[in-house]
Amino acid sequence: MVYAKRPFASPKTVVEYLGRYTHKIAISNHRLIDVNEHKVAFLYKDYRDAAKKKQVALSGLEFLRRFAGHILPRGFVRIRHYGFLASRNKPRELNIAKQNLYQPEWRKIKYSWVQIAKDKLNYNPEMCPHCKTESLIVIKVIDPQRGPPCFRKQQSNG
Repeated sequence: MVYAKRPFASPKTVVEYLGRYTHKIAISNHRLIDVNEHKVAFLYKDYRDAAKKKQVALSGLEFLRRFAGHILPRGFVRIRHYGFLASRNKPRELNIAKQNLYQPEWRKIKYSWVQIAKDKLNYNPEMCPHCKTESLIVIKVIDPQRGPPCFRKQQSNG
């Protein structure tokens, strides 16, 4: 028996289909609902049913099997942004587009790790755990002794 999908209805449906796979990661943490030793439950969009959000629970093994299908082979990279949204072009070309649409200028905002910890994690790394005041200061940063391990091709003897 041969399984063959129905052909795409139009070029638009081809672009929509490919866009779901080329610009997104397989699954992000905010879609995970429950993970335990028996199952993994997560949200997904059912594009066959008006893109409604639905929930599914899979065994851990089945979840990993499906997830592994999204892992790219070595040397391949996901398509991110191109054109005016490419990181290289964004400051210049995005602002041209925004100006033409009478929108405020885009500027890259830099946040310190301390501000991110406070805003996103509700954790203040400058607060002393004993007296509960912002009195901790960095006196020395200890760099790692070595970098992360490198990936090397396996060499066969023979």
